[in-house]
Amino acid sequence: MADQSDRPGRLIVVSNRIPKGDVPAGGLVFAIHEALSGAGGLWIGAADPTPRADDGLTRIGSGTYDRATFALSEKEHHGYYLGYANSVLWPLFHHRPDLLQIEEGDFESYAVVNRRVARAIGKVAGPDDLIWIQDYHFLMVAQELRAQGLTNRIGLFLHIPFPNPTDVMALPQVAALPAWLAAHDVVGLQTMRDVTSANEILRHDRQSQMLNDGYWTRAGRVFSILSFPIGIDARGFAETAARAPRVELQLAPDAPLLLGVDRLDYSKGLVHRFEAFDEYLGTRRPGDPRPTFLQIAPVSREDVTAYQDIREDLERAAGSINGAHADLDWTPLRYVRRHIDRDVIAGLYRRADVALVTPLADGMNLVAKEFVAAQDDNNPGVLILSHFAGAAEQMKAAVLVNPFDTHSFAQALDRAIRMPLEERRQRHDELRKLVFEKDIDWWTQTFLRRLSRTERSLLRRR
Repeated sequence: MADQSDRPGRLIVVSNRIPKGDVPAGGLVFAIHEALSGAGGLWIGAADPTPRADDGLTRIGSGTYDRATFALSEKEHHGYYLGYANSVLWPLFHHRPDLLQIEEGDFESYAVVNRRVARAIGKVAGPDDLIWIQDYHFLMVAQELRAQGLTNRIGLFLHIPFPNPTDVMALPQVAALPAWLAAHDVVGLQTMRDVTSANEILRHDRQSQMLNDGYWTRAGRVFSILSFPIGIDARGFAETAARAPRVELQLAPDAPLLLGVDRLDYSKGLVHRFEAFDEYLGTRRPGDPRPTFLQIAPVSREDVTAYQDIREDLERAAGSINGAHADLDWTPLRYVRRHIDRDVIAGLYRRADVALVTPLADGMNLVAKEFVAAQDDNNPGVLILSHFAGAAEQMKAAVLVNPFDTHSFAQALDRAIRMPLEERRQRHDELRKLVFEKDIDWWTQTFLRRLSRTERSLLRRR
């Protein structure tokens, strides 16, 4: 649980997603639940869209902490969520400015929702409450809270990558971004690479100045931008994987199982992954193992054009690969685009010989850490990890690949499939230590402790 010694007030957490019923195990939602269970406080998230959105909060649960939702109209859901958040900020922050869909009115919807959330917080926040904002859906909330006169400690954690100084110029509101960041006391990013990008953007802002101790100052406010790589509930996930029932996949004896688990998204590099597997299959020698690659990619955000395109591309690639390489008793690629239960996924991680986590851009990618936690320590599988996943900064014992280099990627697949047990164990031991030591509880404590202690030091400097 988070260290509460420096926090006399409540913890108020804001996230787009909030569980309406039971809190699911694992992931960000579970992490927030654990933090609030220890600290007490309030969790605010979006309600389901309705024809009309009013101000204020609607309580949906209470116990060791309270849960409440803010209203969201159907029009705002389209403009704020599907529009500005997921068709502008998401592709931009994932280094795909070519996919931006800038529509008139979407930013105004985003601003309206951020102001509504800020007003709701302003009405319930005590002077000592700690406010922790999650992700890109609420970049303007802290600025709106400061405009109301709130002096609370406010932190932002961004779960996705941070745009580089070149890509960010595609954002119509780029001039406002430094002010959005400066309204927080601590801006938490996943990697040092992200921190470097944010610092470069601020260096181009005439009102921002970096101090000698690494803090930033802007318009009379002092704030910091730091890396806090998120973890998982490693112990809990390992236990889930160990007791998960075995899934019968009807593989040939001793056939290696390659596994990919991703939300269907253009940032995940799924087409590149399929192409590398295709090249690997084309170089197999007689008598080589006949691996099966199981890719699970549940559909998401189907209303966004870019997601429809990636789904069609994957389906074409899967058909082409199986048509070229399948035999009467062997299907090399199995592509599943429906939701699979988390317990089943945990069992598949434990059974897999190789996991492919090869995004083109990713804030962290917790699949890599879940795979490691799920392994049998005596006979672990191999993690193939993209250089572009945030996890690559920590997980250097994985087999690191460039997903754009199809030939080298295919060679990495062959290497992983053939890797001897001693090397697999050596790599796994190093990865496991990292995943279990820097878990979700470490992440929560580290961020909240820094935010709490930073506030006191900054107050003396303002």
